[in-house]
Amino acid sequence: MVMTAEDKASVITEHKKHEGDTGSPEVQVALLTARISYLTEHFKAHPKDYHSRTGLLKMVGQRRKLLNYLKKKDIQRYRDLIAKLGLRK
Repeated sequence: MVMTAEDKASVITEHKKHEGDTGSPEVQVALLTARISYLTEHFKAHPKDYHSRTGLLKMVGQRRKLLNYLKKKDIQRYRDLIAKLGLRK
C-alpha cells in the first residue's frame, strides 16, 4: 500500500520547523525515508520488480543530496535529523 495522505501529513507534522512547512530539507528527507522504507519492504515480496528498484535508487540519491546540503548548511540540524530518523551517517 502506498503512503496515504494521512501518513504523509503525520510525517510532515512530526518534522516541520514552523506552521505550513512542507519544503524544508528535514521534511523532504523524512518523506523520502518513509517511501524508501516502504519500497524496501516491497522488494522482499517482489524481488524482480526492477522498474520500482530504479525509482528507489533515484530516491536514495535525492535523499543523499539533501542530507549533504543540510550537513553543509547546518551540521547540528543534520545530526538531529539523522538521529531522529535512525540513519547511519
